[in-house]
Amino acid sequence: MLVLLSALVVAVSCQYDVNPSSCALIIPHPSGHSEPACISFEDVDEAFGVARERVPLVRGRSSKDNDFPNLADVLVEASGLIAKKHGLGADVVSDGLPLIDTKRTAIDGFCPASFKQVECDPRQPFRTFDGVCNNLQHPQRGAVSAAFRRLLPANYADGISDPRVAVSGRVLPAVRSISTFQHRDLGFHDHAVTIFLPAWGQLIDHDMASGAETKDPQTNEEPKCCDVPEERRHPACWPIDIPAEDPFFSHYRKRCMNFVRSATGLKEHCKLGSRSTFNTVTSILDAGFVYGTDEEKSRKLRVFRGGLLKSNSMHRDKGLKDLLPPNLDEKACKRDGERFDCFLAGDGRVNQQVMLVTLHTLLMREHNRIAEVFGQINPHWDDERIYQETRNIIAAQVQHITYNEFLPMVLGKHQMKKYGLLLKQQGYTTYDPELDTSLPVAFFAAAFRFGHSLLPSTIERWSTSHKFISSKKLSDMLLRPFDMYEAGVADQYMSGFMNQVSQAVDDGVTKELTNHLFKTKQGFGADLASLNMQRGRDHGMPSYNAFREFCGLPRARHWNDLSGAFTNNTLQKYSDIYDSPEDIDLWSAGISERPAPGSMLGPVFACILGETFRNLRGGDRFWYENEGSPNSFTPAQLEEIRRDKLSRIICDNSDHLDTVQVYSMVLPDPEINPRVACKSSILPRINLEMWRESPQHSSGHSRLNSEFNFNQFQSVPRPEFRPFFN
Repeated sequence: MLVLLSALVVAVSCQYDVNPSSCALIIPHPSGHSEPACISFEDVDEAFGVARERVPLVRGRSSKDNDFPNLADVLVEASGLIAKKHGLGADVVSDGLPLIDTKRTAIDGFCPASFKQVECDPRQPFRTFDGVCNNLQHPQRGAVSAAFRRLLPANYADGISDPRVAVSGRVLPAVRSISTFQHRDLGFHDHAVTIFLPAWGQLIDHDMASGAETKDPQTNEEPKCCDVPEERRHPACWPIDIPAEDPFFSHYRKRCMNFVRSATGLKEHCKLGSRSTFNTVTSILDAGFVYGTDEEKSRKLRVFRGGLLKSNSMHRDKGLKDLLPPNLDEKACKRDGERFDCFLAGDGRVNQQVMLVTLHTLLMREHNRIAEVFGQINPHWDDERIYQETRNIIAAQVQHITYNEFLPMVLGKHQMKKYGLLLKQQGYTTYDPELDTSLPVAFFAAAFRFGHSLLPSTIERWSTSHKFISSKKLSDMLLRPFDMYEAGVADQYMSGFMNQVSQAVDDGVTKELTNHLFKTKQGFGADLASLNMQRGRDHGMPSYNAFREFCGLPRARHWNDLSGAFTNNTLQKYSDIYDSPEDIDLWSAGISERPAPGSMLGPVFACILGETFRNLRGGDRFWYENEGSPNSFTPAQLEEIRRDKLSRIICDNSDHLDTVQVYSMVLPDPEINPRVACKSSILPRINLEMWRESPQHSSGHSRLNSEFNFNQFQSVPRPEFRPFFN
């Protein structure tokens, strides 16, 4: 069992007779009989000074004070020096060193202001774009640049930053070997779930998570790690070895797959400890993929008239709705001579595949639809007020659909109830500021990547009358979203997503993702399964067996202990490729577990998702069901949000779709999920009249503080991160 942190380390200031300086950290002797060790503040300053000599601080490109993009690397180096000097174990490095008060050390003079205590205005009626001050007591929680939190102590080979190794001390099996041996393309389908479910999953994944990429300082591009002599490789390079006998890549004589370790992140108050990585978007469900997660990006997306977002009106003369605006950055997708531009949205990954482009288009249209209505019923509202009120509703819709339609299918009713995820039918919920909304490493780097198993080999287009038209290989669509420029194609993809059956969550992953991910002109690409496992090791993520114990399951000591967790065939393969149950990679095992009753996931991934989404709901001050925040919905408004469904948004924002099933993430069934007319009362539209406001009450709206100036609404400045390695 894990030993409680309080039994390992005690963070206090004390005085030793042999050392008059105060202790930054007291480490009790394991036996409890010997005198505890004291790490002094002088020790910390000395280590930080040596670390700065080994990894010189590099000033960033901004004019801000304390803009040192590689400060996190210096702190990891300093943590290693302290650990070596005092003989610290990995548990103390991971859980003890972060308790040191760095405000009393030389580190504080280099720590960016945004990682110290931020002054928050509790009267701000709407979210900041970067998520700062959502939690007034802990302003950085869930914000842009916040470190991913850990459910378990990091598992690094050296206790500091080196990727995980086997319990025997040997190198773990090559991830490409595990991929080809364990995650073959089996093509099993789920019996109920449509493509809209993994599409929505990827959309909200991009709302919650984006790992920080390491860039080459010379080119500002991802470093090239293959076909480069090892001595000339970027320090963050950790390429994936491809076996000579690989069943696919051997035909191309490929022995190396590019992989670069994630950029190192700062902890709150620039704390010490083992290597952390950080999130470059807000972790809260706030529809940041629509609006952007910084002030500059949000302004690029706005018309600044009537609260509207920019759009492309190229098909208006045909009576069709607008598309997303163009992105003139040719690197945003693979144009390859295409006459059309990439698409522009709040999240830069919009062009990855057509499912994302379609859903981004839907939400952009929904924003503009609501904004236009607000302009009619509240003509005294200015552009800023309409924009912010509409943004607030879109975020509420994303939250409601996620917890009302997506998660019940993924987790099942039992898990939803266990983790307190069932939505209230009436009344309000209670906000808990002690819940940390920063994403767990295990969620970001493993559990929420379960959707990669759901993706099919092809994506289908269907007519508005729900008849199959055509299909296209997934690999031919990655970073090539240009079909969406064709008139009527948006409707065909929406119809296809609600009619095409998804793959099952199992150990099979389509070859389109394991051999052809972002494929080159030569016909091969990367392997997403390999990248997932390598990323987990990169982030110091403990093994599947450790998370079994975290989730209340018995820790496996022998292979037979896992006989109930996997099929016999899957378990046999694991025993053939891994030396011990302690070594199994979390992502691989998580998608391979037998699903729990009524759930698409096994117990470990269900546990990680349940814990994460519980915090994202209860720890979000602006959660749509909350009462008492500056912009809480009135009971009448909240009732309207609760009536909404993804199918209603599809009806309102498609061009010619007249019928949809009630729940678009589930295949139509005449008994339990009938296909109904969009004008049916079964799919009520949000009644925006509940937001009507008389002009005399505009400045003192019942939900808003009248002293707040909407036109000065902006996010707190964040440091500019450009990971740099010497």
